[in-house]
Amino acid sequence: MTLRFGILTISDRSSRGDRPDASGPALVDAVRAKGWQVVERGIIPDEVEIIYQKLVEWADSNRFDVLLTTGGTGFAPRDVTPEATRRAVERLTPGLDESMRTASLKVTPHAMLSRAVSGIRARTLIINLPGSPKGALENFYVVLPVLNHAVELLREDPQSENHLASNP
Repeated sequence: MTLRFGILTISDRSSRGDRPDASGPALVDAVRAKGWQVVERGIIPDEVEIIYQKLVEWADSNRFDVLLTTGGTGFAPRDVTPEATRRAVERLTPGLDESMRTASLKVTPHAMLSRAVSGIRARTLIINLPGSPKGALENFYVVLPVLNHAVELLREDPQSENHLASNP
């Protein structure tokens, strides 16, 4: 199954052109390496309303199966991605968040400082990832094994039941 991704970098500095975006391109490469499609990429500032509007616009467009955000998930005052994401989603997916933090704790104790969230809006899965390329990729690889099945479920694909039976 070909999944359709949107990748949204959330960074004041990158959105102003003060710093090149390294995480967005790293995620594009990882998604394409799986044979999936990157439909659109964007870079926006750390502003709750702008993040919220972009997530809603993309999720409601029915052009994406998965939206990955990178950046704005820490403790800094401008880190507001989780707040915007919580506003945009209709249902939270805490198992993804818990799994990413658990795996990250094996790499660094700073994983405890992650406030990243994930959830579903309509039929689109939205996942917050850290802003560093290393952290973004590490967390993406944690959730990668369940993305096909998650999208099958969101699409109400009859094949999803077969996968449930074979993976207790």
